[in-house]
Amino acid sequence: MQVNGAIEVEGLTRSFKGQLAVDHLDLEVQRGDVFGLLGPNGAGKTTTIRMLTTLLAPTAGTARLCGFDIRQAPDQVRRHIGYVMQSVPWQVNRQLTGREQLEVEASLYHVPRPQRRARTEEVLELVGLTAYADRLIDEYSGGMHKRLDLACGLLHRPEVLILDEPTLGLDVQSRHRVWDYINRLGSEGVAILLATNYLDEADRLCNRLTIIDRGRVVAAGSPADLKRTVGADVIQVTSSSTDGLSDAIAAQPWVKKIVVTDAENLHVYVDDAAVALPALIRLSLDGGLALERVTYSQPTLDDVFLLHTGRELRDQEMSA
Repeated sequence: MQVNGAIEVEGLTRSFKGQLAVDHLDLEVQRGDVFGLLGPNGAGKTTTIRMLTTLLAPTAGTARLCGFDIRQAPDQVRRHIGYVMQSVPWQVNRQLTGREQLEVEASLYHVPRPQRRARTEEVLELVGLTAYADRLIDEYSGGMHKRLDLACGLLHRPEVLILDEPTLGLDVQSRHRVWDYINRLGSEGVAILLATNYLDEADRLCNRLTIIDRGRVVAAGSPADLKRTVGADVIQVTSSSTDGLSDAIAAQPWVKKIVVTDAENLHVYVDDAAVALPALIRLSLDGGLALERVTYSQPTLDDVFLLHTGRELRDQEMSA
């Protein structure tokens, strides 16, 4: 495999007891990319990341990070990447201050001793924790913990930063701060692989992304390009009679596609919502079909997922 990107993956596969968690995944991340892995819980995002960070051996396939093979040169891979996992067991170090924790991490990353203090101050400033650096980690909020996680992943100035659900459980203000850091790092040339199940996060941060479901790629491209593939306005209808309604709608010339998501909800993809909405109302009145709720939206990444899987990504999250 020719090495051009910061991350290059070909046919990466992992099974557990005969069940495929990741199924022949291909992806390439260039320097400066914020590349998203988007999918519901259980889609295979974390398993993929564990393989790329050399914590889990693949069943098949190959992957290189910064030119180093995850099987043949795992030590070199780890030297060139930063990894921020979903949660870090800070309770083990709760009696350390934030600065002390970073100094410990710097020694583990083999940051040269003369550079450790300067590097620690640099990442504290980057994530906005300078004023809180000498507080015990036990006193940190959830958002401060996440920012400390990010600082630890940046200490050795990695070429590749891998983030697994970096804003999970954060308040809105903390999420936006983390987003700002990610954008800044991408603009500085760091290759970032971001695993998330937040649609707004993927849409806002990622210049390219791959949507995965049940271990397989269902769509890939830029967020804008993926939404354009939907090729339609989206009308969402809630009705107690979706069976009769969907049959009646399907026969209309202004309909491109219908996806029934459950017993009471359906998504109608149309060329022009301005034409379709009044026609839909007339159709329901003429046929005596009750419309409990009708909404209209431009295509979203959830619509991309829905079109490829027949299920909403949001619904997968609620049931996970």
